[in-house]
Amino acid sequence: MSQTSTELAESLHHFVTIWKLVGRPFPNVDQVDKLGLAISWPDTEFLFYNALFLTEQLTDAQLLEDRVQSAAAYMRARSNGGIFVVCLDNVSWAAKEAMPMILAQAKFVEAMPMTGMAGDILPMAGSEHPSIRFKRILDEATILDAAQINCVSYDVPVHTGSALLKNHTLWQKHAYGFVAYEGDKPVSTATAIITENSLFLFLVATMPEARRKGYAEAVVRHALQTAHEATGIRRTVLHATDAGYPLYLRLGYHPTAKFMGCMLAT
Repeated sequence: MSQTSTELAESLHHFVTIWKLVGRPFPNVDQVDKLGLAISWPDTEFLFYNALFLTEQLTDAQLLEDRVQSAAAYMRARSNGGIFVVCLDNVSWAAKEAMPMILAQAKFVEAMPMTGMAGDILPMAGSEHPSIRFKRILDEATILDAAQINCVSYDVPVHTGSALLKNHTLWQKHAYGFVAYEGDKPVSTATAIITENSLFLFLVATMPEARRKGYAEAVVRHALQTAHEATGIRRTVLHATDAGYPLYLRLGYHPTAKFMGCMLAT
């Protein structure tokens, strides 16, 4: 297997693994996979935690259509919305050409392009910033602050962030998450989750009015370096939005795979 295909598999594997980890504490979570689909669906109002993943290589349009229709039927039966994640590098040219029509027929909207990225970039220099201080995410107050920043940043109703309070175990046992405060105001957040032999960078967000001040880079560096010092892990993996991609390149990550997050049209 080439390095490229190895890293593609790594990216998809960690995507699924982390979502199953964060969904596990929820009492109504469904994590029973279906043919070609990995599922982690806690059915929470915080829709980014509800996810289906297309896991197989798709060589023809008919197979892609079958999987997309199965995902759409599953999501329509849930109480809350979520995301359907397609690894574009696992879709052959013929199937990819038909994909826009197949998604549209199932009422999916291509909503969130993402780039899988990875790098053996730790340890890294910290980034103390004169305008902010860091507080580790460990209690309800810091969990809610991190949730609020993500909800505002990704245009999700703020009240849905309260669902993250069910994840105390995640923050206390599996993750090194931090909120950056400007005075008493939470302005940026990032979390490094321990996953096998890697650190998965997760829930990175900055309030709109606090952007372009270096806060995101500072809190990302702080989270990753703190996790590295505690675990010795050098490798880190993430899935970047287009907005975050330049920052991660600057930190030393390189692209490994392309993904599309789809949502059902309302």
